[in-house]
Amino acid sequence: MLMRKLFGAAVAALVLASPALAQEKVPAVVYDLGGRFDKSFNEAAYTGAEKFKKESGVAYRDFEIQNDAQREQALRNFARSGNDPVVAIGFSFGSALEKVAGEFPNTRFAIVDMVVEKPNVRSILFKEHEGSYLVGLLAGMASKTGKVGFVGGMDIPLIRKFACGYVQGAKAGNGKVEVLQNMTGTTGQAFRDPVKGGELARSQIERGADVIYHAAGATGIGVLQAAADAGKLGIGVDSNQNALHKGKVLTSMLKRVDVAVYDAFTDAKAGKWSAGFKVLGLAEGGVAWALDDNNAALISADMKAAVAKAEADIKSGAVKVHDYMSDSKCP
Repeated sequence: MLMRKLFGAAVAALVLASPALAQEKVPAVVYDLGGRFDKSFNEAAYTGAEKFKKESGVAYRDFEIQNDAQREQALRNFARSGNDPVVAIGFSFGSALEKVAGEFPNTRFAIVDMVVEKPNVRSILFKEHEGSYLVGLLAGMASKTGKVGFVGGMDIPLIRKFACGYVQGAKAGNGKVEVLQNMTGTTGQAFRDPVKGGELARSQIERGADVIYHAAGATGIGVLQAAADAGKLGIGVDSNQNALHKGKVLTSMLKRVDVAVYDAFTDAKAGKWSAGFKVLGLAEGGVAWALDDNNAALISADMKAAVAKAEADIKSGAVKVHDYMSDSKCP
C-alpha cells in the first residue's frame, strides 16, 4: 500500500512538471506616460491587448508607469514573474529594455517606436509620415482660411516626423496653405498636458488656423477640445478620436499600435515569434486615416477621391513622403 501511494505521488509530480501541461505564459504590456486610457497612443496598445484576450481567452498583465524611473523596474518585474512576451510602449523604454533584455535572455520582449538590438527583442516602427501626409492632404482641402496647425508633444525627431509628413500633405491639398507649428515641451510631460495643448491650439486659432492636427498623446485631448470649442476642426492621432467631438474632428491618423501588440501576443502564443525589427506603413496596414459616422459629413467626395489616390501613389512609390528621421530638412 505504501509503495502504491509513493508511486502515485511520483506520477502526480511528473504530470505537474510536464511541459505539455505547464501553465500557459501570460503576456504583459507596459504603457508609457499618460496611461492606458489616454484616448491615443497607449489606449491603442490596450485595444490590441484586449482583442488578444477576447479572441484567445488568455489573460494579460499591464502596468501604467508614473515616472521614468519605473520603466526599468516594470520590465524587470514582469520578466521575473515569468510574463512572456513583455511589450514596452514607446521609444523612451529603449535604454531600460536594452538592459533588462540582456538580463533575461529567455524572455521575449517587444518595443514600439525604438530599435533595441537584442536577440530576444522585436522592435516595431511605423511610417507615421505616410499617415500624416494623408490627414494633411485632407486638412489642406478642408481649410477655409488657408491656414492649418500642428501641435506636437515632446520635441523629438519622431514627432517632427509626424509634422513633416503633415506639412507635405497639406501643401498637396492646397499649394498656398500655411502650416503653424508648436511643440509642447522637451520632456515626457509634454505628452500629458492637455491644458498646455489647449493653450497652443487657441493661439494657432487666433492666428487663423481652422484645422489643427495633434501628435501629442493625452495633451492632444486639450487640442481637440479647444478646436471644437472655437468651432474649428481638430485631427486626432494614434487611436480613432473622431467620436470625442462629433462633427468637429475632421479625421484621425491611425497608428496601429493595437496591431503591434496583438501580433506580438498572438505570435508568441502560436509559436511564430520573431525578433528583429518591423516597419509598418500604409502598404503594411500600419497607418491609415479614420472615416466613420462621426466625420462622414466633413469628408466630401473630392476629398475621398484625393486621399484614395494619395494612398495608391504612396504605396506604388509615385509619391515619396519625406521622412524626417532620414533627412531633417522638410520640403
